[in-house]
Amino acid sequence: MKQKNILLIITGSVAAYKAMDLVRLLKKKSYNVTCILTKGASEFITPLLASSLSGNKTYNELFSVSDELEMGHINLSRQADLIVVAPATADFIAKISGGLADDLASNVILAANKKIILAPAMNEKMWENKATQQNLTKVLESGISMVEPETDILACGEFGVGKMAAPEKICEKICEFFANQNLLKGKKIVITGGSTFEPIDPVRFIGNHSTGKQSLEIAKVLHEMGADVTLIAGNIREAIALPSEKIIRVKTAEEMFNAVKKNLTKTDAFVACAAVADFKVKKISNQKIKKSDEDKLILELEKNPDILQFVGTSKSRPKVVIGFAAESCDLEKHAREKLAKKNCDLVVANDIEGGEIFGSSQTKVIFVGKKKTENLGKISKVNLAKLLAEKIVELL
Repeated sequence: MKQKNILLIITGSVAAYKAMDLVRLLKKKSYNVTCILTKGASEFITPLLASSLSGNKTYNELFSVSDELEMGHINLSRQADLIVVAPATADFIAKISGGLADDLASNVILAANKKIILAPAMNEKMWENKATQQNLTKVLESGISMVEPETDILACGEFGVGKMAAPEKICEKICEFFANQNLLKGKKIVITGGSTFEPIDPVRFIGNHSTGKQSLEIAKVLHEMGADVTLIAGNIREAIALPSEKIIRVKTAEEMFNAVKKNLTKTDAFVACAAVADFKVKKISNQKIKKSDEDKLILELEKNPDILQFVGTSKSRPKVVIGFAAESCDLEKHAREKLAKKNCDLVVANDIEGGEIFGSSQTKVIFVGKKKTENLGKISKVNLAKLLAEKIVELL
């Protein structure tokens, strides 16, 4: 196999020293690593140190005559198979979000035609700042991936989220990227995620606690495997790591159903991860319903369209149809019923654990297929997404 080239951009954070551990780990995996240091990074580590560990020239100047005679900022991005920014400061994330290019590192990002992975590092308040989160959303929706920061005691002495992920974790992410690269290239996959809100009046609605976290992880993994992923997102507030044109925002089950029908043509796999309301209010009030002296308010409900059953029994049914079942008891029994009734290839059954799984990073799951059941037990939603992606590759 041809040796893979990684361009590692190191920005001005105390965590810059950890980038040297990352270089060491990548070299042990036989990757060819070239480093770029920003001006801030050079305050923490030297080009000599980075070159000594990587075995390659380290770059840090945009206006270098010798480098720019060969259009260095273009060539560096073209020669790389993957670009990694670790650590990525709040300032650098803001730069690439706004398309700024005032140094070599930001020029390389703007000129890049390769996959980019960020490993942020900053103070907790900087991480939580609305401006940073908006910048991250924009960056992730442009197709850039992220290894999320960890919660720990930070360099400033405060405790919270913002610590750069361990070099081992970043290295694992890089290895996964190359292992999975192009496994699903040319495959169109439609995913539904989040919850639907069924209006009662202009103010109130019937809904559920689903945040869409699991669907986001699934979409991210499948996108990184080269699939053409479309996410039909119901009321998801978190950043979605897909190009914006691949995200369809909906509110109600009816809107989600219509979006699925429009995007079903030539789809290879459909993943119904959304928590869709089974019922909607038959008569929605045009005005806010005022409190009255009556002790009761009676709402008449009617069934919503069954999206998964429609897809599973459709003439244009994708080759692979996967459903999700959030249950409070008898997981396998209910999942098997769903598998047969809705003509699925696989049902992922979640134990809702009294509602604890909603918004959590953990879940409790079984895979129910036509021939066998696999009990995955307690598992992170990130790992579940990876295992489900492997199933999709296998089924396709």
